[in-house]
Amino acid sequence: MAERKSSISRKTTETEIALTLNVDGGGKYSVDTGIGFLNHMLELFTRHGGFDIELKARGDLHIDGHHTAEDIGIVLGDAFREALGDKRGIRRYGFFLLPMDETLIECAVDFSGRTYLNFDADIPAEKVGDFDTELTEEFFKAFADRAGINLHIIKRYGRNTHHIIEGIFKCVARAIKDAVRIESDQVMSTKGTL
Repeated sequence: MAERKSSISRKTTETEIALTLNVDGGGKYSVDTGIGFLNHMLELFTRHGGFDIELKARGDLHIDGHHTAEDIGIVLGDAFREALGDKRGIRRYGFFLLPMDETLIECAVDFSGRTYLNFDADIPAEKVGDFDTELTEEFFKAFADRAGINLHIIKRYGRNTHHIIEGIFKCVARAIKDAVRIESDQVMSTKGTL
């Protein structure tokens, strides 16, 4: 099997991001986004997905974290798309149900090549640490768009904002881990391409 790795760089007037991804890693990470809570979320995403990620991001945080979070989602989506290539052999679909204390998160993903995000997770507080919680949805929208995936995130229940967002990142990672698992030598589509 070919290595499923990617290195992506993106520089705009708002952000500068360099990311290296190994889909078949061991959960190792080096993450520096300039936003402490986002670092934590990406570190646990990496660990629970079993990926290796090195990420260095600099953004216009003097304005807010929006451009940084969104552009990291873009770069991470690009990295998965590049690393998976024609997606030959992957399971394609992934699903996970994740408990996080009083919170329960459900996630389903399809590496179909078509983009869609369903984000059905109200988040009670506006901030966790230095992170604007509305950026959770923005991050995953950018990620889904660039990875070319259908991504459905549902909060079944939960009250604690930290637990909800952490549950989302862990659940998405586990669903992706399931979806990108190699299980054949075929492309999982009657079209012959994804």
